Amino acid sequence: MPKLSVVIPCYYNEENIPVTVAELVANEANFGPEVDFEYVFVNDGSGDDTLGALRRAQAQYPGRLRIVDLAGNVGSYNAIVAGLAYATGDCLAIITADLQDPPALMAQMYGHWQQGFKLVIGNRQEREETGAGERLAKVFHWLMKRLALRNIPDGGFDYALFDRQVATEILKLHERNSNVFYLMVWLGFAHVSLPYTRRKRQIGRSRWTLTKKITLLIDSLVSFSFVPIRAISVVGLGLGLLAFLYGLYVIVLKLVHPNEPAGWTTLMVVLLFVSAFQMIALGVIGEYVWRGLDAARNRPLYVVKEVL
Repeated sequence: MPKLSVVIPCYYNEENIPVTVAELVANEANFGPEVDFEYVFVNDGSGDDTLGALRRAQAQYPGRLRIVDLAGNVGSYNAIVAGLAYATGDCLAIITADLQDPPALMAQMYGHWQQGFKLVIGNRQEREETGAGERLAKVFHWLMKRLALRNIPDGGFDYALFDRQVATEILKLHERNSNVFYLMVWLGFAHVSLPYTRRKRQIGRSRWTLTKKITLLIDSLVSFSFVPIRAISVVGLGLGLLAFLYGLYVIVLKLVHPNEPAGWTTLMVVLLFVSAFQMIALGVIGEYVWRGLDAARNRPLYVVKEVL
């Protein structure tokens, strides 16, 4: 009997846990009796009683839940990697703990896995949430699709069901400061995308702050694209050409009008423009260098406090 491991990263989800576990267990009825289930909850250093809520759910549903309690907060993507390492299923799924992604779609995703697809993506076509968060998400996924991975679905995704082989390859990579979901697409396995509407969060407030979103954008772009470095090269060549032409202009001007005073305003504009470009270039190069240093240190992505 095939086993499906569902990995759920948790961060300040004390109130969500009872509802989430109950809905996941109820969703088993959509699969039939031929599937075995395992739920791997990863507590990502939550400061509330998320761990206590998970232990109570574990007592309520014996034999179903595995709890991986991390020593500190390492971010949802590293927490997912920890969940993959401790999951034992033939296929695995990743879903959020706040039920914004519908568990009912998982049965349809499982059906595609049975047909031979190694990766099945739950693709956010629409969102019930609106406002700045929705616009930022669209900009993020538009940039990733245009600059990094052209084969990711429009709207992005953080809900997926995939084969054990995909999980094994992800764990082999030991990627740092990256994006687990985009790594799945990058591996190159044939995948299918199933559209759905992402629901509003009903319980608690999201800890997915603007700072974390910007960090994820930078990590994803730097991990999957050399466009920032190439953009520096192109702009640098363009500025070099402009500087050469301006140098010729200054020389000709000096020959034609030897007594003409130097243009202080023009000089300051050019100096400030070039200086600004140099600082941006150093910042982009620094992002790549820092990631190389982080990889060279070879520190663990996460530290497990205990497994229940």
